[in-house]
Amino acid sequence: MATRVDLANLIFPDITETIDDLEKRYPKRNLPEGAMVTRFAPSPTGFLHTGSLFTSLVSSRFAKQSKGVFYIRLEDTDTKREIEGSGAELITQLINFGVEPDEGYLSDDKEVGSYGPYKQSDRASIYKTVIKHLIIEGRAYPCFLTQEELAELRHEQELNKEIPGVYGKYAKYRDYDIDKAIERIKNNDSYIIRFKSMGDHNNKIFFHDEVKGDLELTENDQDIVILKGDGLPTYHFAHLVDDHFMRTTHVTRGEEWLSSLPIHLELFDTLGFERPKYAHLPVIMKVENGNKRKLSKRKDEEAAVSFFLKEGYPKYGFIEYLLTIANSNYEAWRNENLDKDYFDFKLEFDKMSLDGALFDLEKVSSISKERMAYKKASVLESEVEAWAKTYNPEFYQKIVDNREFITEILNIEREKENPRKDYAKYSDIYPIVSFFYNDIYDSLDKNTFDFTVMKSKGEFKEVDRKVIKDLLTEYMATYNLDVTEEEWFDNLKALASKYKFTADRKEYKANPNDFNGQVGDAAGFIRIALSGRKNTPNIYYVQKILGKNEVERRINSTISNF
Repeated sequence: MATRVDLANLIFPDITETIDDLEKRYPKRNLPEGAMVTRFAPSPTGFLHTGSLFTSLVSSRFAKQSKGVFYIRLEDTDTKREIEGSGAELITQLINFGVEPDEGYLSDDKEVGSYGPYKQSDRASIYKTVIKHLIIEGRAYPCFLTQEELAELRHEQELNKEIPGVYGKYAKYRDYDIDKAIERIKNNDSYIIRFKSMGDHNNKIFFHDEVKGDLELTENDQDIVILKGDGLPTYHFAHLVDDHFMRTTHVTRGEEWLSSLPIHLELFDTLGFERPKYAHLPVIMKVENGNKRKLSKRKDEEAAVSFFLKEGYPKYGFIEYLLTIANSNYEAWRNENLDKDYFDFKLEFDKMSLDGALFDLEKVSSISKERMAYKKASVLESEVEAWAKTYNPEFYQKIVDNREFITEILNIEREKENPRKDYAKYSDIYPIVSFFYNDIYDSLDKNTFDFTVMKSKGEFKEVDRKVIKDLLTEYMATYNLDVTEEEWFDNLKALASKYKFTADRKEYKANPNDFNGQVGDAAGFIRIALSGRKNTPNIYYVQKILGKNEVERRINSTISNF
């Protein structure tokens, strides 16, 4: 009569190591007390999801702030869904946002660390060693259920309104005769390996989650698949083995995995592995038609981290937004510590939301705009240049042709205590400042310049073109930029009043027909003549950057179309 050892040796003839050998190869890490070992374990099945960046950010921060280790493991056992090259791209995008691993998978040909391989497809012998152990211990078995039999099983469970799956009486091969199993394997019958659960779904287990607190869960009784027919392990089994032998102390993952927790806990206990601590993070949600739903790869462009890279949201703005989702007290901390790096903030599990966090793109923009406003112009220029090199070649070429020019443009009113907040992302900048470049200005149709002024709310009126022409002509003859902005504006007010543009808002509002407009409208005409737009950065500084000759050339060009 054959034994379980014979069965295990038949299935894994080349596996000679034991779990004890693995324990020696991957010893417990020598880290300070309280240091966390955390991980991010993406699958190479497409773009980096915003929710995955959030999870990896949290994992990274807890490791870094506790003087621990944050590593990356590539979970590539789902070969049908794998997209070539996406694993390395995921890592590149993570690093772009400052989430850098201490060890792990970096690309298909680069890993760092002593607990690898960090790519699951390279760890087959480790999984097989553990599964062989489970077969010998009677806690795993070959299952010969065909797809047809599984379909019949599911149909019967649906009719009986029973929990779907392979368990109890439906686990046909869990106590199958070993000799018969060996015979079928030798006959090349198809099979997979299932874990033999000893649980009962009528029982409850109690568990403490670092975010959710004390939980009551239904015990697992499913005989889950742990090794597929292609020889690769399933996620449920592989990640657990990896977390143990990579010595993960804290598993931070989305709360959608809570329902699988009983399976993972039973596997840990069955193998005699120390359970890591779990922190199930809030899922990032979106409101649609009054209802909350998970941020969707299919429906929402902001679900992809690549969207934020392409649009040019600064990484510090986006990361700070994610930190506001992570901990409810982040914004208060930031307001009190404006001069500190956002990674000086210490995350806490008990400050995390228990409900799904609503994604707010407007808030991402608001935070980004605030942070960009306080960047030195030279620093912002280098950031914009790096972004434009990939995403806006036209702007990039203009930047590298004259870096001092764009730096001067970006520096408009930047050195004030409360600087201008014109830009929320790098892609905002060129549309706002492109008029500074002569080729762009000269391509504008001067006949389309809008010289209307607001008469009352929602009502505009045309100003006599001769008035505008005379105002602009006299402005060219009298303006002086070698004075302060306040003096320049006082001179403009005096000039504007000659052409019936009042500085008194109340007077204009009461009697709009008595005036051509307000002083702001006169300044607006200069703005339009120089840029073709009603909105630009501060027009005083625009003129100083353009220089006297260019200011006059542009005004004359505008006048010539009257």
